[in-house]
Amino acid sequence: MLKTESPAHKMAVAFARVLRGVGLDAPLDSVIVFVSALEHLGLENRNDVYWAAHSTLVRRHEDTPMFDRAFAVFWDQSIAINRSEDEPETISMTLLVDDENEQDQNNETAEPIDDENTITLRFSSIETLREKDFAEYNDAELREAEQFMTRLRLAGPPKKSLRLKKSNHHGARHDIRRTMRASLQHDGEPIERYWREPSTRLRRLVVLLDISGSMEPYARALLRFMHAAVVGRQRVEAFTFGTRLTRITKELTSRDPDRALAQTSTQVSDWSGGTRLGECLRTFNDHWGIGGMARGSIFVVLSDGWDRGDPEVLAEQMQRLNRVAFRMIWVNPLKVS
Repeated sequence: MLKTESPAHKMAVAFARVLRGVGLDAPLDSVIVFVSALEHLGLENRNDVYWAAHSTLVRRHEDTPMFDRAFAVFWDQSIAINRSEDEPETISMTLLVDDENEQDQNNETAEPIDDENTITLRFSSIETLREKDFAEYNDAELREAEQFMTRLRLAGPPKKSLRLKKSNHHGARHDIRRTMRASLQHDGEPIERYWREPSTRLRRLVVLLDISGSMEPYARALLRFMHAAVVGRQRVEAFTFGTRLTRITKELTSRDPDRALAQTSTQVSDWSGGTRLGECLRTFNDHWGIGGMARGSIFVVLSDGWDRGDPEVLAEQMQRLNRVAFRMIWVNPLKVS
């Protein structure tokens, strides 16, 4: 039975409220185990309290970053260990979300906060969205994510070109022509040696987006990501696939995201239908991929993997791509572990 007035009980209940306030689950049975751990370990050692809380209250690995922030603020600002046990104190939690573009217009009428017994957790809106599934975004969150995506700049490992550029690094290829030309200014004496090295350029990025029915909750946000990639980076090719493959690179080149998506909508005819991924990859390989844009590229598939076609066809086409692409990346928005 819990000691309702013990310091361990007070700390456990207060921290559980904080976790619930930032969206993490803290069921009663876990809190009871946390209290027992604190009774055994004591409350003086921060590391002991942290791991007691983590081992009893964190059930998903992806919750750890939010848990860590909540615990750090809680430990620094919350209850003192040796509080009076005469009357339990009330601890409130305030969650502030930073927004660079908006200010609270109700500050003048807002009630003052008792700083002594209030724990304030401040999270940026981007950090909040980062922990949330695309499919769970409301319209306002989706618009904010879209604005963030417009600032994305995708890089990736460079590709060495056959073209050579000037180099200051000794050990690179000797630039005989430039060395000889410079020697003419010194009666043919090669006073200084010049060097060349291979130049680099971005590898082509090829992105295929699954727009079948099972991917419908994610399609809009991922299309915005593809638009940001096309307008923010050179050498990007974009395709959608469901029952057929559609190239949408040209439609996404408009810097106006709404216009780009409207143009894409008119070009694509198989929204929210079935998936024939293997056949679509075969079309890509035969018409664009193997002899062209896939060679040496970074190839990204945005799909949950649900395919109504022949799995052997899919395996064969993926192997064909793997032989020519520099790197293949499969992003499954439904994968949780």
